[in-house]
Amino acid sequence: MRNTAKITTAVLAAGALTFGLTACGSSDSDSASADTSGPLVVAASPVPHAEILTYVKDNLAKDAGLDLEVKEFTDYVTPNTATEDGSVGANYFQNQPYLDDFNKKNGTRIVPVVTVHLEPLGLYSNKVKSADALKSGATIAVPNDSVNEARALKLLDANGIITLKDGVGNEATPADITKNPKNLKFKELEAAQTPRSLDDVDAAVINGNYAIEADFKPAQDALVLESAKDNPYGNFLAVKKGSEDDPRVKKLAKLLTSPEVKKFIEDKYAGSVIASF
Repeated sequence: MRNTAKITTAVLAAGALTFGLTACGSSDSDSASADTSGPLVVAASPVPHAEILTYVKDNLAKDAGLDLEVKEFTDYVTPNTATEDGSVGANYFQNQPYLDDFNKKNGTRIVPVVTVHLEPLGLYSNKVKSADALKSGATIAVPNDSVNEARALKLLDANGIITLKDGVGNEATPADITKNPKNLKFKELEAAQTPRSLDDVDAAVINGNYAIEADFKPAQDALVLESAKDNPYGNFLAVKKGSEDDPRVKKLAKLLTSPEVKKFIEDKYAGSVIASF
């Protein structure tokens, strides 16, 4: 039986509040001295992260001597706060620009262990079949966290839909648009909400995991899609600083970058998720 716990919104909120009360008292030594004899609990987004972890759990972990437990989270905040406060031993859902921004804003000490895959960000629509067909004044939904909003705007810039100020980087907002020939409007939403907005907006820039979860096939359905070449947004296994040498983490890192996992990613996601190793 699949050993996966789904976390409700209420529990997520409670976890975030608990983190606020406990984080200040934590230290690197808490992670380093933690008991490593029990199962390794990993927080993950449902798709594709939890699916990849469940494949590892069901097919590879036992032979490697790894007791693995997967917990699904539907937001981009609680996996890091739960890792920081020790509620989970690791997480798998994010990229380096997002983690850098999160650590800076929240005082957390989460560090990457191994990069596993890339989920290309894409522009989707229920109303038009191509980006060129977007009408003047169309509304585009974009993720509202700073890194993914900048990433969304850079995707539109790379495809000639808008032009951003030179050198704007991962802090880009709609205020940094210098050319907007279609006079597009932007609706900022939590990343998880962007697929659900498609009936209310003309198009939406959607993170790969949420697109797949909404039954899109990014390689086929996106109007425009990020290139995988030199892409800095690979998703990785991460832990609280001090836990990098946990033998369970090392075992999982090795399994997540194994030929078996690469084949699983290629077969299951057909180019909509790309192995990064």
